[in-house]
Amino acid sequence: QVQLVESGGGLVQAGGSLRLSCAASGRSTSTYAMAWFRQAPGKERELVATISRSGSATYRTDSIRGRFAISRDDAKNTAYLEMNSLKHEDTAVYFCAAGNYSVTIRGYNYWGQGTQVTVSS
Repeated sequence: QVQLVESGGGLVQAGGSLRLSCAASGRSTSTYAMAWFRQAPGKERELVATISRSGSATYRTDSIRGRFAISRDDAKNTAYLEMNSLKHEDTAVYFCAAGNYSVTIRGYNYWGQGTQVTVSS
């Protein structure tokens, strides 16, 4: 099994940037595709971005394309989500997940506890 811990969330003004980190322990991240999901109050959890085990394939949802980037550093057992040009509607709890390369929640077996991102308008 793998344990995931997110960090890097916080309060930022619209137009600002944040970098989220997802530190894994218990098993190497190289074993898994890694993903970031988010969940806003009253809404379902949605995929933000995912990256394959090799890092050769990535997927980003349309609403963040051009603003967010997912990456991984398996030597550090860490995945990242670089968020730029943040908008108020990006406010959510952001979750890191590990599993199979998929655009659905069902593809991921392991989840972190989440980190809050709040964008003030």
